[in-house]
Amino acid sequence: MTAAVRTMLCSRTNYFIRPHLLTRHRLFSNTTEPEPLTVRRQDSGIRRIILNNPKKRNALSLSMLESLREDILTDVDSQDLRVIIISAGGPVFSSGHDLKELTSAQGREYHTRVFHTCSQVMTLIQDVPVPVIAMVNGVATAAGCQLVASCDVALASDKSTFATPGVNVGLFCTTPAVAIGRAVPRKVAMEMLFTGTPISAHDALLHGLLSKVVPEERLEAETLAIAQRVCQASRPVVALGKAAFQRQMSQGRDAAYATASKVMVDNLALRDGQEGVRAFIEKRKPVWSHQAENVHD
Repeated sequence: MTAAVRTMLCSRTNYFIRPHLLTRHRLFSNTTEPEPLTVRRQDSGIRRIILNNPKKRNALSLSMLESLREDILTDVDSQDLRVIIISAGGPVFSSGHDLKELTSAQGREYHTRVFHTCSQVMTLIQDVPVPVIAMVNGVATAAGCQLVASCDVALASDKSTFATPGVNVGLFCTTPAVAIGRAVPRKVAMEMLFTGTPISAHDALLHGLLSKVVPEERLEAETLAIAQRVCQASRPVVALGKAAFQRQMSQGRDAAYATASKVMVDNLALRDGQEGVRAFIEKRKPVWSHQAENVHD
């Protein structure tokens, strides 16, 4: 786990009761409990996180962001967790921030907290030691598009669309531009940001925002197939590789090669690194320990 993730785990601030923990606080209430903003399920190494507020177009309110962050961080270092899939209920993956939270009535301090938390979630997705896959079936706009761009892998149905329309309501999509500008060519990003015009799933694939586009009826199966393939690999090897990829992408060519070469040597020192090499030589399937242990210095 990176230092950033460790710090986040230690310093989480409970501004709100987490939606998926509400039952703990309402055991003796006769009132109907609200639907949780996110739903978390896990099976066979795959964690499913579902944005669960379709009535509000799965807007990334502060409460939604807090719940999403909690769902990502929970037991993130467990060997039982190998991959995370983020999806959404309803026809909209996410419409971005809840504009009702961004009025003057809320105030600058609240606005700062919203964007700070959003930035935490987006960077957390890239910093956690397991791959995070976006499964998009519908509309992803503004910070919702940012969420897709922040994931390691992104699949979408062919009916999905993507946009950064903030400029049309007087709020330029500056923070979404951080992730989107690193996922698609600069001029494509600028056109999206200046006009707010949606792009199709196929154009999003063409420009690098998505990994794959499939018919709606195949989206779940295709996403799970990738997740299951990730689960077949060694967890510490994947974690080492993900962290190294993110680090070298921000470096110049020579520094990136220096970083990558050192990580390759570190990878070979891992118990599972040596197990993989031996298994290949011996023409057998590797038996992963999933332990981040070295067998030599």
